Amino acid sequence: MMWDWLSSSGLLIALTVLGAVLIARFVAWVGGRITRKIDDRYTRSDDLVRSEATKHRHSVAQVVTWIAISFVYIIATLKVFDYLALPIGSLVAPATVVGAAVGFGAQRVVQDILAGFFIITERQYGFGDTVQISVTGSSEDAVGTVEDVTLRVTRVRSAAGEVITVPNGQINKAINLSKDWARAVVDVPVPVSADISAVNEILREVGVAAYKEERVRELLLDEPSVMGVESLEVDQVSVRIVARTLPGKQFQVGRLLRARIAGALRAQGITVTPQLDTASIVERSETP
Repeated sequence: MMWDWLSSSGLLIALTVLGAVLIARFVAWVGGRITRKIDDRYTRSDDLVRSEATKHRHSVAQVVTWIAISFVYIIATLKVFDYLALPIGSLVAPATVVGAAVGFGAQRVVQDILAGFFIITERQYGFGDTVQISVTGSSEDAVGTVEDVTLRVTRVRSAAGEVITVPNGQINKAINLSKDWARAVVDVPVPVSADISAVNEILREVGVAAYKEERVRELLLDEPSVMGVESLEVDQVSVRIVARTLPGKQFQVGRLLRARIAGALRAQGITVTPQLDTASIVERSETP
């Protein structure tokens, strides 16, 4: 009796489970191949940054792969129930009770999936974007580069190499620092005794010279602009220079500008306070 069941239903169940595993792995392989092809196309191009379309395609490919694998396992589970001769109709009432009980614990999962759906469809951010995510219950934001976006979680790699996994439903605010364009803002602290007009002229010359350099110009969207005095303190004045950059390149441009500004001011005999070495860069990712 047992042998007959194993040779019929048992064999079908084993083949179904094995087939589901193989199909899921094949889907994962196809999804990985598609995302690698998208990445290779960007790597082989002359583009310095990923386009919004490329980032969106990468994220969509990841989500579709995840959905397809989930669908395969659901179908396999229903087939196994069928081979076990379990009437699906009779399971509706117990499933309703169990579902109601599990529903209270699964609310967060549903919330994560819905939030992930809107993140993908609204193109809030995608693979390769630099983001700053505010998470419910956390005192620190998750800051880094997006490595994976699914319907349930977002994975971000920080500058220290840490991988931060954030449930999509726990995201209060997501700041995309690399969408369309960015802005590097450098505040230069100089003594109050310095000639502000001369400082402004030096910063303007630094911006013009930087824009003429091929290495810097390819990162800029337009010539850096001197905004003037930003703040006035007892012993120093902060003069601001801003530069619109390619998405995600504001950090690199900020470092290049600070190095050139420090050298230019010192060459003119203007003492630069130590804060310049750690001058803040304000990143913006507004859509023009």
